[in-house]
Amino acid sequence: MSDQDKDPQQAPLTLREMLQSVLAAALGVQSGKNRSRDFSRGKPSHFILLGVLFTTLFVIVLLVTVKLILHLATGG
Repeated sequence: MSDQDKDPQQAPLTLREMLQSVLAAALGVQSGKNRSRDFSRGKPSHFILLGVLFTTLFVIVLLVTVKLILHLATGG
């Protein structure tokens, strides 16, 4: 049995926990408890990758939304 199996507080973050942290950070509502959990159990490279993916997806959604609105506004 490894140390991670004995102590769930030291287990690596799950994808769901990382996604929640990235979304909370994007909205600026991350709790202190979760932030300390992220720093102690998370890997920076995972958060950087998820942050870049989230930002890219967010920009794409904004661009598509603006293009759709402009298309509908011009009747074209």
